[in-house]
Amino acid sequence: FLDEPTTGLDPQARLQLWDVVEKFKAGGGTILLTTHYMDEAARLCDRIAIMDHGQVIALGTPSELIASLGADQIIEFSVINNGAPMHESALRQLPGVTNLQVNESGYRLSVSQISATLPALLAELETQAVKLDQLTTHQATLEDVFVSLTGRMLRDA
Repeated sequence: FLDEPTTGLDPQARLQLWDVVEKFKAGGGTILLTTHYMDEAARLCDRIAIMDHGQVIALGTPSELIASLGADQIIEFSVINNGAPMHESALRQLPGVTNLQVNESGYRLSVSQISATLPALLAELETQAVKLDQLTTHQATLEDVFVSLTGRMLRDA
């Protein structure tokens, strides 16, 4: 049983501990690991239970949980729009968009076809006469699954 084993470790010590865990698993051992680090869970765990407020809200292999997003990529962006909100319905209808989340820092699109979504998003921003402030993209991860299931904001227990 390992409860948050790498909290407070420097990167070298963290990697060494990961090696110990992986060797133990390779030798047929089983480990129950609790962690808040999704990259650690993805690397070390064969099955993952995501918990929220003491309840299991998702269970599966890392690849199954990521596939449950229905998206290969995540696009996050913010705009400068002089206070006028964007038309979210237009964003939801962009090609390849499987989910839209809006928060105080901007917009988050889960997408299945980034090559189709990104040009359409840029055209939509121009149509709505808003200027792009920031834009990032990345492969969907367990962290994206957790945020999608629980929300981005911290909540009271």
